Amino acid sequence: MAYEHILVEREDGVGIVTLNRPETLNAMNRKLGAELLDAVKLLEADDAIGCLVITGAGDKAFSAGGDIKEQLDDDRRYTREEQDRMGNPRRALEISVCAKPTIGMMNGLAYGGAAVLASALDIRVGCESSRFRFLAAAYGRINATWSLGSQIGWPQAKELLFTARVVEAEEAYRIGLLNHLVPKAQLRSKTMQMAKTIAGNHRGAVRGVKALLLEQQAESLVERWSAEHHYTTEVMRNARAKDAFPEFLARKGISAS
Repeated sequence: MAYEHILVEREDGVGIVTLNRPETLNAMNRKLGAELLDAVKLLEADDAIGCLVITGAGDKAFSAGGDIKEQLDDDRRYTREEQDRMGNPRRALEISVCAKPTIGMMNGLAYGGAAVLASALDIRVGCESSRFRFLAAAYGRINATWSLGSQIGWPQAKELLFTARVVEAEEAYRIGLLNHLVPKAQLRSKTMQMAKTIAGNHRGAVRGVKALLLEQQAESLVERWSAEHHYTTEVMRNARAKDAFPEFLARKGISAS
């Protein structure tokens, strides 16, 4: 697919996808959404990539959310059933369950559908201009009920979804919606430092950790332990000591044979 509304870069094992409609604050129209999902799936299948970063072009917005002009035009031209067939309501979910870790580099506001997308990512790094608004309830819609609670806990998620209010950067960091809050000048370096660290770790182990965390959200402690034990004995066995700690063994002069 030739991309019109996104940019894709690869750097030291990290795939970077930039939403690239700065003239509309990176509003997500149907074409951008399709391109974003396509790029995520291509990077997911690329063995050279160990972590994905998603961000927005410019310094104002990660994304303002859905393209309202396109939505209005669709309402005039198509029935609700036709619109349902045209879009992909599972897009944020499919990105969320990407086998590789995903990081949101939150360079500005993330409202509406963009806030939902951000909440579907594994990690978010923000700056002083990062802010979120889960605004669906203000406009007779419902979203993010499946994603936000697992990121910030049910009481906080309920408040943000019920009120549809703006969440500024400091609060987003305090409640865990942002993992890190840094000055904007340091946003890319901080995000890429983390992404490269993740990409440099054992790919199978990182994928296994993410798969287990996704699968176990509603399970009991015993069920979560059992799933991990099964994975590390039947799917991808834990590394033997000589493979897991070669630097330590070399430093201590201990033979691995």
